[in-house]
Amino acid sequence: MSPTRERILDAYEAILGESGERRATMDAIAARAHVSKGGLIYHFASKEALVEGICGRLTTLVDQDVEVMRQAPEGAARYYVRASTFTDSPLDRALLAAARLQDAGYEVAREAASYADKQWLMVLREQIPNPHAAYAIKLIGDGLYFENMFTPSPIRTLGASDHESLLAVVDHLTQLD
Repeated sequence: MSPTRERILDAYEAILGESGERRATMDAIAARAHVSKGGLIYHFASKEALVEGICGRLTTLVDQDVEVMRQAPEGAARYYVRASTFTDSPLDRALLAAARLQDAGYEVAREAASYADKQWLMVLREQIPNPHAAYAIKLIGDGLYFENMFTPSPIRTLGASDHESLLAVVDHLTQLD
């Protein structure tokens, strides 16, 4: 993807994250990306094309994260829980943008978010014998991530021993048959 297309998607993502879908007009996106409206339309002919671009970006980032998760020396479960903090990473920004687009009724955004959930759960199930335990671990990570969107990260505010205690619970769940 060209640097200009990336910059436009970055601008769209930023506006979605900061102000929501209603404020993400073509004019606002063009101004934020430092391109003319004609330049924006050259790269993304419509709002739907921008939405597709954001969702494609999310899918790519999820695929990359799934591979890291699958290869994590600590195992997928510990990786997923440790990674369940909002750090303003490219993946975080894409997830937030997709959530805002879902709220605005874009089905493709719901599909992209569903794809992400399924991929992460699939890797957990590959490594954890009990499917219910895998799902419980996913919910622990999802809960930490959701809570972190509104307050400082529990992982950041927990003491090291508390954090290790939480990971010990995760370890226990991975051993259930």
